[in-house]
Formats: sequence, C-alpha cells, structure tokens
Amino acid sequence: MRLVLAFITLLFFISPGFAQDEENPVIWSYEVNKLAENDYELIFKAKIADGWHIFSQFTDENGSLPSEFTFLKGGEDYELIGTASESETVTEYSEIFEVDETFFIKDAVFTQKIKLLNTAVSQIDVELFYQACKEVCIPKEHTFRISLTGESIVIEEKAIDERSLALGSALKLDLKNKELLEEADDTNPNKGSGLWMIFGLGFLGGLIALLTPCVFPMIPLTVSYFTKHTKKKTSGIFQASLYGFYIVLIYFLLSLPFHLFDSVDPQILNTIATNIWLNIAFFLVFVFFAFSFFGYYELTLPSSWSTKMDSFSSKVGGGLGIFFMALTLAIVSFSCTGPILGGLLGSTTLAEGDVANNLSAGMLGFGVALALPFALFALFPAWLTSLPKSGGWMDTVKVFLGFLELALAFKFLSNADLVGNWGIFKREIFLGIWILLFVLLALYLFGVIRFPHEGPRQKLSKTRKTIGLLTTGFTIYLVLGTFNITSLKLLSGFPPPDFYSVVEKDNNCPLGLNCFKDFEEGLAYAKKENKPILLDFTGWACVNCRKMEENVWSEPDIYEMLNEDYVLISLYIDDRKYLPESERFNYKFDSGRVKSIESIGEKWGTFQTLNFGAASQPYYVLLSPDLEVLNSSIQNADSETYRTWLKLGLKKFEDLNKGELTSTIP
Repeated sequence: MRLVLAFITLLFFISPGFAQDEENPVIWSYEVNKLAENDYELIFKAKIADGWHIFSQFTDENGSLPSEFTFLKGGEDYELIGTASESETVTEYSEIFEVDETFFIKDAVFTQKIKLLNTAVSQIDVELFYQACKEVCIPKEHTFRISLTGESIVIEEKAIDERSLALGSALKLDLKNKELLEEADDTNPNKGSGLWMIFGLGFLGGLIALLTPCVFPMIPLTVSYFTKHTKKKTSGIFQASLYGFYIVLIYFLLSLPFHLFDSVDPQILNTIATNIWLNIAFFLVFVFFAFSFFGYYELTLPSSWSTKMDSFSSKVGGGLGIFFMALTLAIVSFSCTGPILGGLLGSTTLAEGDVANNLSAGMLGFGVALALPFALFALFPAWLTSLPKSGGWMDTVKVFLGFLELALAFKFLSNADLVGNWGIFKREIFLGIWILLFVLLALYLFGVIRFPHEGPRQKLSKTRKTIGLLTTGFTIYLVLGTFNITSLKLLSGFPPPDFYSVVEKDNNCPLGLNCFKDFEEGLAYAKKENKPILLDFTGWACVNCRKMEENVWSEPDIYEMLNEDYVLISLYIDDRKYLPESERFNYKFDSGRVKSIESIGEKWGTFQTLNFGAASQPYYVLLSPDLEVLNSSIQNADSETYRTWLKLGLKKFEDLNKGELTSTIP
C-alpha cells in the first residue's frame, strides 16, 4: 500500500468554543484525518451537558427532529463516501410522540469520509441542524468551517437580497406563552398498541401464507418426517419445535438490516407517503406481485439456492441441519410468501411509528404464524387427519390475495397523485377502481371468471360462496360510500379526502369546513372576526391526518366548534406545487445556512420547524389572533381528548378577551 495510507496524518482543529451552560448545552469540535492524497475523514464531536441529549440522524421522523448535516458544495468540490456513521446511541420510547427515539447523551461522534473532486479546494463548510433537549427541546444550528490544509479559514458570507430577507422574516412568528407548547400531552388512548397491531397484521399474513400451495402441502410432510424418523416421540416434538423456531428466526432476521446497516436509511421508507417516485415504484411492484398470484408467471428465487440448502441440511444434521431445512422452506415458498411480505412492507410504511421496528414486529408475527402448525401438529399428530386435502382451493386463496395486492397498489398511486397535484385519481375515481376490483373478485369467487393456472371447473364450496357474499357486501358498502349514502369510516385514511372530488365542492377543505391554506390570510380573517385559530399542519398523503378528520373532526359537536368557533388554517407540508416566482426566496438561518424555499410544502415545513420545533403531521396548535398560544400542541387523539383540548382553548381565549375588556374600563 502507498506510504500515505500506512501513516495517517492527523489534523486536529477545535472550532470556536463557548462556555457550556444551559444556554449552550452542546460544545462542538471537529478533526480531520487525511487518508490519501484526495481522501479525508471528517469527525464531528459533541460534548453534551449533563441531563441534555441530542438526536441521531436516523431517529424516527415521527418524533423529535433528527440531526441533519448539510455539506455545502458536496458533489461539486467533493463527494461524500457513504453515509455519516455515528457513535453509540440510546433508544427510548417517547410518550409524547409514541415512537422509539434514538439519541446521544454525554458525547456524540459523527464520521464522514469525503473525496475531493476539485484538488484546489482547501476548506469546506458543513452546516448542522439539531435539537438539544432536556425538559424541552431547543432547535440549534452550527456551522463547521473546516480547513483541510491547516491554513486560516476564509469566511464567505452568502448574500441574501432584501426580498428574501423580508419573506424569511415573515415566516418567524412572535409567539406569546410559547412555553405552553412544550408541555407533554397524553393524547393517544392506544399507547403502545402500534407494534402489536403490526405484529397482528404480520400474523394474519402468515396464516394466509399457510393456505397457499407453496406452504400448505409441506405441513404434513415435514411433521411426518420429524415424528417418524426419530426413535423417541419427545425427540420428534423437539425437532419440529426447533424447526418452527428457526422459521421465526429467519423471517425476523430479514428485518435486521433496517436496524444495523448505516447504508440502509429507514428515513427513505418513513417518507414513502410523501415521495412521488417511491409511491409509483411501490405501485408497479404490487401490480407485479398481483399478476404472479393470478398465475401469469411465478416469482422464484434461484433453484440452486434451495438445492444447496437442502444438501446442507442432509450433510450437517442435528440442530444446524434443521436450520437449513427451515431456510429451504423459506426459499421454496417465496413465490407465495414474497408478495405477502411485500404487502407487509407496504403496510408498515403507511403505519405510524418507526419503520424498522414496525417491520421487525410484522416479520416476527409472520414467522410465528408460519411456524405454529409445525410445532402444534408435532405435539398432536392425530390432528393431521383433520387437515383439508390440497387442491384447487389453494389457487383460490392466491387469486384472492392478488386482488388485495392490486387494491393496495392503487393506494400508492393515489398518494403520488395527491402529492403531485395531478388531479387524476379523485376520490370517486379511486373508489370506482376499488369497486371494479372487488366486483371482479366477487365474480371470480362465484365462478364467473377464471384464471390460466386453474384446473377443471369444480363445484363451488360453501366457504367460497360465503366469502363471495362478503365481498359483494363490501362492494355495496363502497358504492354507498361513493355516493355519500353511508360513511366510509372503516377505510379512513385510504381513499383520498372527500374534498378531492370530481364533483365541484364549495371549498377544498376537509369535511367542507371553512379553512385557509395560507397562514397570513387566515390570521387576517381571525383578527377581523376576533376568533381563535386552529393551526393544522397536515399532508396530502398523511393517512393519520385523514383518520383524524374523518373519525374525530366529523363528530357533530367537534365539527361545530371547528366551523363556528375557530378559524381553521390547514398547511400542507408535502405540497410539491411550486410557489409563484415572486414568492420564492432563500431563507437564511442564524448559523448562516441558506435554504431555498421553492414549493408550498417547503415554505410551510420550514414555518412549522422554525416556530414549533416539530416536523411530524398531524400537528395541531391553538393560537389567538395576537399569536398567544392557548393550549399545548396535540397530535393524534381520540374524540373525547380532542373535544376537551378544543374547549380548553376556547376557555383560555374567552379569559383573554375578558382581561382585555377589563383593562379598558376606567
């Protein structure tokens, strides 16, 4: 190896320091290691005061804000090699956001490798946005001006024109009683139930996978192998149970890369609902899965994999051999389990909370359901005689799953349409597609239509007819909901919002409420009418926002308060529509970092972060027209909690008005 790689030259610089106190709880420094002629390792270090913590780059985006590095002129003067690695972190459940948050205490170290593209560059600037938290969280920024050669730092101030300064200044609110926002609230009555729901969803997927032709015939064969090829019954039971345990372990291990590898960024999956191209990609993948279930082709892993695993299980024997038997099952059954696992992955990206934890819970549930019959039938082999025989009913299960995959696929396409403001998949169009899919499914279940892989036509079973009737009932439910004859609360969050309609509405606000989509316009109206403000940070593709609107806001008394007593301002954080040229500007943070504000979503996302230190949706704030905070912020809540929260805000506003009236009396 080259001499420069054998002897690393360490360049150590300390950035301008501050006394560490409650105002400056985090002290930053940096080091530079020269790895090769044009390769460097940048090390950013934080000394964190006792009782304080800062968040990882990869903490759940539905919780507190992650630390975010911006490498200025990255890709121009230099390129990043991989992602920034981190020192040891702590993960704890947040009662406020109801997700697992990842953070640093005492010390934090971030390491990023770079390669110079312009060899004349001797210094680079790196901006860091982070939150320092104790009882409350304080948004902070720090700029690292790094010399790669040891020469003096030359500071270049970015020029911001007067128009940008004025528009940027207008984003910052002079909030009164802001400390009220930091009070912890307990708004979700189903605290901690999210992972159990995902586990249950995975378990259901595993049960369905058991009924497919790739898995079901393996149950009696495998159990018979363990019970008949061992001298003792207890030994057979143990081996079958170990086989089941290995199945659970294999599927659980599939989720570990999302926890362990820095190269797999879970934030990509957490932002699936607001990324147009990822939504389109998921749509295409799910359509591909669906047609494999319809029998037009099979999804299979290379046959050499299963052959090698089977060979290993025979040669090795013992517990390790049983592990390879379980791995062989996972590979052979992929044509049936793969699309179901894909649906599980898609569901976790739409669910609330950390995607990696959700995926682990779902995979665990899937593996448990798949493994359970192998252990149970080994314990009670007489039950094998009660198993139904393999046959055409398993093909029916696959086709049924294919229709469900198609229905989920159009949910992702609808997300892309909403975020992109295409105006194609309006609520009625989306529901019409679902109605067509379930009509076709009902016709299939009643034997009217058939698919290529099916055998000779047979008499319809009672079970198939029953499921066909249930499907018909669900289709009628969709039809009635499309024409607003009945509510579609069972599907809250899946169809587009009711105002996203082919029928011209009085406004494009949730539930037909009067709302503003610009803060300044809403504030001016609130001052004119002397009404409090409900500030609603939401998103076009936000499933939990739709659930709140359709299940909580729709309550008659809550609806009346929102419509009569409050001025509703709904700001869409994921709106990709460009601002008019005259309203685009560059926002300069206190650290000197400049952010280009070009879309509506970028404007309101920056607005939310600057004033409320939050980045998740839904996020609700109550304000007076004079910008006094009337209650703590709230996110997901049940109807009773939300009703009480609104009433407390109204009471506080009435008290403020009475105080003003009293102060004007001589």
